[in-house]
Amino acid sequence: MVFTKRLREAIRRGRIRSSIRIWQRCHVKVGGRYPMDDGQVVVDSIEPMDIDDITDDLARESGFDSVKDLLGVAKHGPGTNVFLIRFHYLPAGAWDTPTSKGSRP
Repeated sequence: MVFTKRLREAIRRGRIRSSIRIWQRCHVKVGGRYPMDDGQVVVDSIEPMDIDDITDDLARESGFDSVKDLLGVAKHGPGTNVFLIRFHYLPAGAWDTPTSKGSRP
């Protein structure tokens, strides 16, 4: 998963833990680890949703000022399927130790 540069610091600090993606098909999987800067983004959950279900609150949670701002970044290809992806960031050298199968501490 690639994030716009303006979001990366907040992702590293744990302030952003969700992303709305508009794709033809889902490009990530739950538990998948994807490089970002020196660390990794680990996908916790993927939820298909309707584009009309994106609220300003959800946009702000994902690091954007509004739905319009989010869609200006997220909607740039031929995809029409919307996914809410929740994740966490692991800095370089960190261990990911969930408390039980499929859950996060």
